[in-house]
Amino acid sequence: MTDKVTAAVRSKMMAAVRGKDTAPERAVRSALFSAGYRYRLHRSDLPGSPDIVLPSYRMAVFVHGCFWHGHDCPRGQRPGSNVQFWNVKLDRTLARDRASRAALEALGWTVAIVWECSTKSDIERLLICLATRAQGRDLPLTELTR
Repeated sequence: MTDKVTAAVRSKMMAAVRGKDTAPERAVRSALFSAGYRYRLHRSDLPGSPDIVLPSYRMAVFVHGCFWHGHDCPRGQRPGSNVQFWNVKLDRTLARDRASRAALEALGWTVAIVWECSTKSDIERLLICLATRAQGRDLPLTELTR
């Protein structure tokens, strides 16, 4: 499938994509704050600089855009044009994500990933997990870490 806009327009569109303070990230932060959880943002002293860090729970939350982080949903499909460029760029992002996650887990942190396409359901699972941890039980985050 070829691009429907010119290269200059596409470049301008891609340059406007933000890496921090995205709508899904704001939704997660709002839900956490409303539920009484306090957090830190983008801690650069942790591997991968997680989007949200809940220090008392030793939990790092990454809010991933489906396209940029290779989710297996329709939004995560790679472009059909300039394939070599996008494969290199997106593969590098996936490798960086795996390395960050492994490093955090090696330090004893729990890593949760909230996907752009399923923000609402992922937030619900995250809140349930945090509530059970607050009660002294540990609920695995298997659905949030896919």
